Amino acid sequence: MKAINIKDKHALFSKQWHPHRIATVDDMQVILAKIKGEFVWHSHDDEDELFQVIKGTLYMQFRDRTEVVKEGELIVVPKGVEHNPSTKDGEEVHLLLFEKLNTAHTGDVKDEMTQTEYPNI
Repeated sequence: MKAINIKDKHALFSKQWHPHRIATVDDMQVILAKIKGEFVWHSHDDEDELFQVIKGTLYMQFRDRTEVVKEGELIVVPKGVEHNPSTKDGEEVHLLLFEKLNTAHTGDVKDEMTQTEYPNI
């Protein structure tokens, strides 16, 4: 039961698109990630995902639109909704994510960007 400084934790890693777990809340995990460019189109059949932008601007692509999520804002992607997080103009974006412990990084999609283990930091 100690305070967690999100900026300090983000400073501990540089790899993009590789989530790092900073806390567990019941069956949920709090994750930090750095992203740059475009990810992988995917969905999570049984899990919602919360994305909070700590630094930068996130472009959450859906098949019918793109939502712009600015620093200090968050977006919840409901279970079953196909999405693709991305950034623009070479910007690195820092995120905090909140999701169930069993949420697969890219859902049922297997890609070279897919991570299966999240380091605890």
